[in-house]
Amino acid sequence: METTLPASQEEVYRFKTNINCSGCVAKVTPALNAAKGIQHWEVDTNVKDKILSIHPQGISKQEVIEAVKSSGFKIETIE
Repeated sequence: METTLPASQEEVYRFKTNINCSGCVAKVTPALNAAKGIQHWEVDTNVKDKILSIHPQGISKQEVIEAVKSSGFKIETIE
């Protein structure tokens, strides 16, 4: 029997980025969509720190960082 965590207990990685507009989101989309192990991702461009939220499904934080940097953006983990 498979169990799933309630939404409030799902793991979410959060990062500060410089992905600040729809054009930037479009530029990083191919790298994040191609990365294996991401269930869902989104960027809040309406806040100062441009928060990237990743719902992981096997990907590490370091792999997310590498994918974003490969698209030319800055990224740092929020602890």
